[in-house]
Amino acid sequence: MSPSLLHDEPHNSETANGVKTTVLAEPTCPSRLFTSPPSLKALKQLCSQTTSPENYPLASSISCKIPIYDLPGIVDSHNVLSNPMLLQRLQDEWHHILISGPGVVVLKHMYTDLALISSASAAFERIASSERANSKTSGDHFDATGANTRIWNSLQKHCIADPASFVEYYSNPWLSAICEAWLGPAYRVTAQVNIVHSGGKAQTSHRDYHFGFQTAEATSKFPRNIQIASQFLTLQGAVAHSDMPAASGPTRFLPFSQMFEDGFLAYRLPAFQSWFDENWVALELEKGDAVFFNPALFHAAGENQLDDFDRKANLLQISAAVGKTMESLDCIQMVDACWGYLTQKYGSEGWSREVEGVLQALAEGYPFPTNLDKRIPDSGGMAPQSEQELLEHGLKELWSKEQVLAGLKRLRADSAA
Repeated sequence: MSPSLLHDEPHNSETANGVKTTVLAEPTCPSRLFTSPPSLKALKQLCSQTTSPENYPLASSISCKIPIYDLPGIVDSHNVLSNPMLLQRLQDEWHHILISGPGVVVLKHMYTDLALISSASAAFERIASSERANSKTSGDHFDATGANTRIWNSLQKHCIADPASFVEYYSNPWLSAICEAWLGPAYRVTAQVNIVHSGGKAQTSHRDYHFGFQTAEATSKFPRNIQIASQFLTLQGAVAHSDMPAASGPTRFLPFSQMFEDGFLAYRLPAFQSWFDENWVALELEKGDAVFFNPALFHAAGENQLDDFDRKANLLQISAAVGKTMESLDCIQMVDACWGYLTQKYGSEGWSREVEGVLQALAEGYPFPTNLDKRIPDSGGMAPQSEQELLEHGLKELWSKEQVLAGLKRLRADSAA
């Protein structure tokens, strides 16, 4: 240890058993964690910004601070999709909106073939009907099971149920353009359908995947750089499969809030929830429109106040290519080999940093990607059990090797698409 970190000898002390300890000086490096309470004043200052039309010359209009791009109009005026230089300028505008602008952009008429949207919606309805008939539990994260209709992994299910409309739906060039604008190439698309029925209540303000799916306690253990960086790994979007008038509760947004660095720790706090409820904005959408936003933006689906009206959206969650390990590991094979040694170590040491370190080398500590039809999160959070958590439970409950291997195989089987 560097002598500069230590007080002078007079500050040394002795413990009760006579072991000499050394008192450290005040730290010179800032904490890697968020240690101060989030500042509502700082969030208010960020969100007081306005959206300048000069920054987004290709936008058709700006409403409630949110840039709106009328895509057919852009094609007619600029022929963007056939001009790589102009397409890059458009993508630069979208990237700026998401990173240092209001954090949300509306793409009007992203789908001009409304018959295609209707075909996809019909496929979704067949899927939902089949799942209801099979008593599959598919509640969403923010409402009681059955209050809304949720289809997890709608992308794969759509492909299997109606491959013709699937191919046309995901061949939309605007989808790839905005995904590449934020994430670059080699991104991965996932999707979940959400249908909010009449009377469906508004969500509470939140942020999205990754840390929006973790508890505040779990999130607080991640360094600030990882919390901030997580927003650059995902793009959130929604394609309107119905018109979304104001009374139907289109998504509420707090423009510029994605730049609030400790927002993943702040959004659950009552003061932040209240301020969101007083200051959100929302835009009406038409069938075929799409909205895309930074996952760190404070947002919440609104209340559907219309009678006999379903608000329908295909929610898109697109992930960047990076953030994955370089090599694949077989946790089951490794646990089979070393469980006896690990249980011996746990028996002699108890739950220690060393034992925890072995689990971190053996197994996945993150439960995603997974199958949310089969692995429904516990009521206390939005993430199911990870491999590491299963192994920890197995150690503490003194499971045999056969028990823990059976648990891992079940977890793996239930996680598969």
